[in-house]
Amino acid sequence: MSRPLLFLDVDGPLNPWAAKPERRPEGYTTIRVTLRPGRPLRVWLNPAHGPSLLALGYDLCWATTWMDAANRWIAPVIGLPELPYVDFGDGLFAECPDGVHWKTAAIVEYAAGRPFAWVDDEQSGADDTYVADHHPGPALLHHVNPRIGLREPDLTALREFWATV
Repeated sequence: MSRPLLFLDVDGPLNPWAAKPERRPEGYTTIRVTLRPGRPLRVWLNPAHGPSLLALGYDLCWATTWMDAANRWIAPVIGLPELPYVDFGDGLFAECPDGVHWKTAAIVEYAAGRPFAWVDDEQSGADDTYVADHHPGPALLHHVNPRIGLREPDLTALREFWATV
């Protein structure tokens, strides 16, 4: 049997975008990224996240608006190899009238019944319900506070979930 998937969002869990703008969190480094014309994005990343995520034993996969760009900009800074990613295609930022996040259906489809955990800062109860109704395997939707990013308690929750599947 294959290992569970871990879907990774960038902005929120890995880049604590909601932290005080004048105060980079301890242990983080700053990069400037120009994905679109205009002002570069300020991104805070913690190089310890990559080794910590790899040590969890999941098959890692990007589930972020960055899609493949996460492999160019994020992975090298935090020490991850190139990862597969969920291609959200036309569903990127699509509004769902039932309150389900626009990523949720694509993540469930990508998982194809495999156990998975998903770290993000935007899930809601509607997403929990959607996953329970449409995904036959175990799933953990784990909210990460975008003010502080991924921390040890989050990693502990991921380890505990992995131990149950």
